[in-house]
Amino acid sequence: MATRGFRRKHSIGTSDRTPPGQSITEGFPVLSAGPTPRVPLATWTFALEDAQGREAHRWTWDELRSLPATEVTVDIHCVTKWSKLGTRWKGASFDTLLRAAGLEPPAPYVMAFCDGGYTTNLSVADLRADGSLIAYEHDGGLLEAEHGGPVRLVIPHLYFWKSAKWVRGLRFMQTDQPGFWESHGYHLRGDPWAEERYSGD
Repeated sequence: MATRGFRRKHSIGTSDRTPPGQSITEGFPVLSAGPTPRVPLATWTFALEDAQGREAHRWTWDELRSLPATEVTVDIHCVTKWSKLGTRWKGASFDTLLRAAGLEPPAPYVMAFCDGGYTTNLSVADLRADGSLIAYEHDGGLLEAEHGGPVRLVIPHLYFWKSAKWVRGLRFMQTDQPGFWESHGYHLRGDPWAEERYSGD
């Protein structure tokens, strides 16, 4: 299921801010592994779980949005070779969640789990990097479902499949384990500047 064949659309060239092999787009392509989930905000929650899957802390939609917010403007890079520069996001940082939960990371990796069954693996270091967010706003408005709303990860220094859409929580892991696309041939980490698109790159 590793999909190497997406065509680039509406590309407008490159800049010194685009990693190798990327072209800039003015649009915001929608690529998903399945249908778009739509969950009522009244029942939506986000959780941190330990390595055994036990819940350490949970937030409702209102509780998440009441946490101190961070706003970032970042470039994003899709493994299908488009880049979008200067995207604006608002949400809670990973460290904000940890402080609110009274936690220290119990393990060096997490598995993000999402509505629709999608998962992706990340290191705690990548979640704590500048620009990384648990985001609920994009470009000044609430995040649309097609782009991962109500909440998605934004991990701008990795390929955008790591910025999991419809995220519902993070499960800590002692060892790095592959998520959905990583199990189907994508790179375990996905650094666009190193062109870590596929296993073996």
